[in-house]
Amino acid sequence: MTRVDVETPHGPARAELHCAEEGRAALLLGHGAGGGFEAPDLVAVTRAATEAGVHVALIEQPYRVAGRRAPAPAKQLDAAWLAVVEDLGERWFADLPLIFGGRSSGARVACRTAEAGAASAVLCLAFPVHPPGKPEKSRLAELDGVEAPVLVVQGDRDAFGQPEPSHDREVVLVPGDHSLKADVDAVFRAAQEWLGRVLRLID
Repeated sequence: MTRVDVETPHGPARAELHCAEEGRAALLLGHGAGGGFEAPDLVAVTRAATEAGVHVALIEQPYRVAGRRAPAPAKQLDAAWLAVVEDLGERWFADLPLIFGGRSSGARVACRTAEAGAASAVLCLAFPVHPPGKPEKSRLAELDGVEAPVLVVQGDRDAFGQPEPSHDREVVLVPGDHSLKADVDAVFRAAQEWLGRVLRLID
């Protein structure tokens, strides 16, 4: 595991790199609004990816690096993410396909930046379809806007809603709520199986 600091337009971000033996692609994962890399679903997906021959970069947004709890506005999150993607793509993952991903807020960032960052696929953990109890405030447009293959791993009791599968979008429901802590093995399996299929597509 290697930690690297990356300058962004909104202050330094940090990436924690977990390198696979072969390195057929690189998966960049963002954290939730108030959480860090230690979230059980991010840990499970990191293990699934490295075992599948995919490098992983866990990306810590500048507001977290600076010690702030409240997330930055979406435009700042996206700009910082893309700055990290560009830096890591040049320094660490040259010529490798990039897969974007993250949990909750990080999944939204991955979807919004997929086109600009030329992501080959997107992996969403606990995508927050709407705020709890407010289905009218839908964020589905962010998910629908991704043209690359997408996996959404969602708790079957997630108060933030559940997206529907569609063309190029798989939705895997696992036991649990928004935290995805109830069945981490199911999260691991869903990510591992999907990554295997995606790698065959992009190899």
